[in-house]
Amino acid sequence: MKLVLTLLFPLITLADTVKDREGAVRSDREKMTNQDRWIYNDTDKAFAQAAREKKPVLVVLRCVPCLACAGLDGSITEAPALAPLLDKFVCLRLINTNALDLNRFQFDYDLSLAALVLNSDGTTYGRFGSWKHQKDPAESSIAGFKAALTSALALHQNYPSNKATLTDKQPRPLGFKTPLDIPLIANNQRNFKPELDWQGKVVQSCVHCHQIGDGLKSTFHELGKTVPLRLSHPMPAPETIGISLAGDQRATISEVQPDSPAAQAGLKPGDEIITASKAPLISPADLAWSLHHLKDEDTLPLTIKRNGSISPITLTLPKDWRLKSDISRRVGTWPMRAWIGGGMKLESVPGDHLGLRAVHVGQYNQHAAAKRAGFKKGDILVEVDGIKENLTESELMGRLLQRYSKPTKLKAMVLRNGKRLTLDFPIQ
Repeated sequence: MKLVLTLLFPLITLADTVKDREGAVRSDREKMTNQDRWIYNDTDKAFAQAAREKKPVLVVLRCVPCLACAGLDGSITEAPALAPLLDKFVCLRLINTNALDLNRFQFDYDLSLAALVLNSDGTTYGRFGSWKHQKDPAESSIAGFKAALTSALALHQNYPSNKATLTDKQPRPLGFKTPLDIPLIANNQRNFKPELDWQGKVVQSCVHCHQIGDGLKSTFHELGKTVPLRLSHPMPAPETIGISLAGDQRATISEVQPDSPAAQAGLKPGDEIITASKAPLISPADLAWSLHHLKDEDTLPLTIKRNGSISPITLTLPKDWRLKSDISRRVGTWPMRAWIGGGMKLESVPGDHLGLRAVHVGQYNQHAAAKRAGFKKGDILVEVDGIKENLTESELMGRLLQRYSKPTKLKAMVLRNGKRLTLDFPIQ
């Protein structure tokens, strides 16, 4: 049980939260249940209403105490300018995932605000989730969100004749019906229930989105199996393949990195990505979904619009392309920092060799293994397990997760105050 608690709640308060988390959740409930547009935490009611009114369902999942995405959340739920567009949807607000149907709702579980648009029969039209808003709680721009909803409405208007084109956007089997079926969550001492404990400590009774991802990874790790890169490096951002997408549009390329898979395929700034893996995109999150389900060495077929003309283009993704995904800001990375490195958070030091500075060394339980091994904040990792080349923390973690699935100690060289020391790098 001690291991379960360490993995599930390693540093749950790392994300900035409101001071009164309990009060924030109860206030949100009162506000959202006393207005006409949003159905609050009642999935069956929302889909039944959508079937009657022949509207798509807009599902917004929000971690209320977390300040990340607060600006966007306020704009979605309160901005008058968005009201005419929202009227075309049945709007469902979910603030916890305890009883979430994992066969229907699959998205980026590390975001504190995510949205999905579905048909009343459960078919997914698309996903929305912004790391830009995740980084800045004051960011309230809704241009990208409006573009996503407009694109989803177009898909709904052509449904079901376009259903075959949506195949790649549908959920995949996860092996668990709800989060409460995942062992890491089911075995937790808090004894989570399908419903929140509104009569007691409601915040502590809530299963957070990121705990789903933690639990899925743990099902492999606890059995001594290699954690798939698809789980350790989930929902790769477009930058992973060398492009940035404009945040105020559906899926228009704003930048292409030289020598990247995107550049080698001929993509250019200004290109609009119409489809990925033959599925129509409504937002950058849809591209992340397509990338998420590719193999670790694969090709990605796209359809792009350039200067008014539409044409196909194929990206060739080399071996280990997924390791370029930056997972350093993800909440779900913290449990893996205990597994790989014993609780250190590492940041790159400029150079042409491995140089990762320990900016945090954990103090408790599994997250204190590095401390017990002699590591200190400020140490610069210059070699581990024979690896000397320049890698990011995300790349190093991914590489070592693939090499080792059981506890061991690796030889590491660190630089401390100009002196080199040899320490045992813990794998747990």
